[in-house]
Amino acid sequence: MKRAATTPKRTKRKESRAALRERTAEIVRRLRAEYPDARCSLDHQDAYQLLVATILSAQCTDERVNQVTPALFARYPDADALAGARTEELEALIRSTGFYRNKAKSLLGMAAALVERHGGRVPADMDALVKLPGVGRKTANVVLGNAFGMAAGVVVDTHVKRLSARLGLTAHTDPETIEADLMDIVAREDWTDLSHLFIYHGRAVCKAPKPRCAACVLADICPSSLV
Repeated sequence: MKRAATTPKRTKRKESRAALRERTAEIVRRLRAEYPDARCSLDHQDAYQLLVATILSAQCTDERVNQVTPALFARYPDADALAGARTEELEALIRSTGFYRNKAKSLLGMAAALVERHGGRVPADMDALVKLPGVGRKTANVVLGNAFGMAAGVVVDTHVKRLSARLGLTAHTDPETIEADLMDIVAREDWTDLSHLFIYHGRAVCKAPKPRCAACVLADICPSSLV
């Protein structure tokens, strides 16, 4: 029996790296215009405060952290003071941020390491930062980018992870691999701002349960757009 002719399936043309970089630059440009005041949402006055706040922000909203840190910094204004904190008192101050026992342990270890290894000062160095208790690459990127103005990498939080996938900027789910993908296609001078812009857009428009594609300034260049 003669087989019926089949129509070849159309395959989506793969976006070249050059085109991807160009589209990514346009994404950054549009989001900058949409959120001109995008910045780090954790209130801080120096690298020490930002490091503490970022550790507290794990599994917690920035808004809640900002409610906790004024009293915390008044009680422990620097690493020396924090290193000498009583565990029970520290836990009580940070309890509302969740996982407070683990966070207190990280804060005490981090502060002690700063005093012992760096004279109580936060080092402006990725390798030194990630060796501190409770500090991973994401936290180090936050501190380096926002406290020291150093573009060492891209902060990948839940918003950045979600938007990067929806925008077709990565096919990976591991934060460090996503970061490497973004560092390859985003201009270095935009690395720090990119996370702020994605966080603002993720909160306002590209929300986790249901994105508001009809209100999105990126709808026409987003492969996941519903409009």
